[in-house]
Amino acid sequence: MVISLIYGSVALALIAAAIYASKVRAVAIEGDNKAQVDKFNEISGAIAEGAMAFLSREYKYVASFVALFAVLIFLLLDNKETPINEGLFTALAFLFGAIVSSVSAFLGMKIATLGNVRTTIRARKGLSEAFQVAFQSGSVMGFGLVGLAVFGLITISLAFMGLVESPEVAMEMVAGFGLGGSSVALFGRVGGGIYTKAADVGADLVGKVEQGIPEDDPRNPAVIADNVGDNVGDIAGMGADLFGSCAEATCAALVIGATSAAVVAQPSALYFPILISAVGIPVCLVTSWFAKLKSDAKSAEPVLKTQLVLSTVLMTIAMIFVTKGAMVESFEVNGQVVTANGVLISLLTGLWAGLLIGYVTEYYTSHAYTPVREVADASKSGPATNIIYGLALGYKSSVIPVIAIAVTIFVSWTIAGMYGIAIAALGMISTIATGLTIDAYGPVSDNAGGIAEMSELGPEIRKRTDLLDAAGNTTAAIGKGFAIGSAVLTALALFSAFLVRSQIHTLNILSPLVFSGLLVGGVLPFLFTAQTMKGVGIAAYAMIEEVRRQFREKPGILTGKDRPDYKTCVEISTSAAIKQMIAPGVLVLATPLVVGFLFGIEALAGVIAGSLVSGLVLALSASNSGGGWDNAKKYIETGVHGGKGSETHKAAVVGDTVGDPFKDTSGPSINILMKLMAILSLVFSPFFVAHGGILMKFLKLAP
Repeated sequence: MVISLIYGSVALALIAAAIYASKVRAVAIEGDNKAQVDKFNEISGAIAEGAMAFLSREYKYVASFVALFAVLIFLLLDNKETPINEGLFTALAFLFGAIVSSVSAFLGMKIATLGNVRTTIRARKGLSEAFQVAFQSGSVMGFGLVGLAVFGLITISLAFMGLVESPEVAMEMVAGFGLGGSSVALFGRVGGGIYTKAADVGADLVGKVEQGIPEDDPRNPAVIADNVGDNVGDIAGMGADLFGSCAEATCAALVIGATSAAVVAQPSALYFPILISAVGIPVCLVTSWFAKLKSDAKSAEPVLKTQLVLSTVLMTIAMIFVTKGAMVESFEVNGQVVTANGVLISLLTGLWAGLLIGYVTEYYTSHAYTPVREVADASKSGPATNIIYGLALGYKSSVIPVIAIAVTIFVSWTIAGMYGIAIAALGMISTIATGLTIDAYGPVSDNAGGIAEMSELGPEIRKRTDLLDAAGNTTAAIGKGFAIGSAVLTALALFSAFLVRSQIHTLNILSPLVFSGLLVGGVLPFLFTAQTMKGVGIAAYAMIEEVRRQFREKPGILTGKDRPDYKTCVEISTSAAIKQMIAPGVLVLATPLVVGFLFGIEALAGVIAGSLVSGLVLALSASNSGGGWDNAKKYIETGVHGGKGSETHKAAVVGDTVGDPFKDTSGPSINILMKLMAILSLVFSPFFVAHGGILMKFLKLAP
């Protein structure tokens, strides 16, 4: 029964995605004349071409990495003493996860580049019509990705359960699926983030500050690269990130649950972690029916925020009944008795903590509230005070989300043990279809505004797209906070599964090895952030020099006589992103393998724990500082403090360019660092148990 329900939800998600895609495609590209239609096609085609070219080129490198890493998994986990080749099947699961994650990214990118121009066209009719197209475009990403994730998880779980007698071994091999998805997400998040911010910084500093031309002005050579970047960073990158969270949190819960005989004996309980995401699909679909914007609306933000609240309420009601029907009354995990009510409370704690984090993020990043307005006010005395206030905003904004996550961890761990942590993580991302829909809506609306500007449709149309984009900026910040919170819980769930698999019942933080690991793990997010921010800086420098060169050598660009060379700017962002994502990728992938092999499981556990603590705070503060700087600039652009072109505005633009890599590259990418290190440790735990700590043994510091 539970298997049929899960596959039914998968079918529902994919059908919904197909219907929404057909509705977007059905919008005809039409204009006042043929020249205008040609302009629409030219601009949207350039954005689509640039986005797909980047993904295709990036994924060639990703494919090579995936193939080599699959071989490494096979070699290190190939245990000749077991009746089944665990290394082979874990490697196959890894490949499957990587493929499904890549397909999801391409799906989202494709529909986003189809939906942007159609949103612009519908904006000519009204705000409500434009909102509908943008929201439907986001829905394709939301439902398509979740449907594929759930399909992959249930299919590979059933396949492996049929192959081996031990449920624990089967679910450990399934964890390879989450590792594959997260590995793709690493390059999607880091590469996409570097791409988009290199283009954005180049376009803003040279175009806005030096030349004084508006945002998305077709005279700016970096404008197409900037619009491409919105897609590769916030759609492909965010999609792969949340795909990884869904797969990894589910894998962690499956691994922990499989250690209980009572859970294994009842299929609905064993597959309960997958069922959570499956139930979220119809809940989010019902929620999407209420995404209607009135023709006289002043903003789309209330509608999008209602989606978050409504999906959370409906999911709460649904899971009360589902948990009662699916879970066993009580079972034992790692020596602790867990009840069905404890599982439900853990799930709901994670679910509502996610909503709270979203609203706190909104308070600190929306210019409707005091913190961002203080940053804007500070801009009157120059860029320095703008940056100081922005940094303070980010640090302060991390307090309540950290407390919310701490309470979630305490409650879920107390009443449901390590299994409760994994279920809380799944609860936080159970409405992922709605979250992804709203997140993908943002770049579509942003691109629509750019196309309207480049097509010279006039201030009225641009005003409508700006209203859509403003809502997207706020919800994007909410989405980043939500993604960071879910990443920490997911990583902690994986960490718990790693401890269970490695048979570590207690971890002594006063042990020299563990404490040293904590310190090393604590500094890793900072080194990772330094690498990604420097990567943006290097790429942005090349972009700035190219844009300046074009303005210098072709002065007719500013008068409209000469045409900018958009392709060169796209190529600069593409090449720089691919080159600069290598070092952060190696850091994340190599650290668990090196530490586990040389120093052993306890040292690795310390490293993971340390990276979670510092990574959470750094990711939250970086993302919210960046969001605060961005919206302080947008607040000034509404006309306050002198409006566009004023010295205050120029100071805010500088702050925004500093914040760009904070909120769209480094901050969100820390999610991947936390999750990927944890799931790598889980997948390779059999190898570490058998062969780890070789240096410590050589030095005779360990048995």
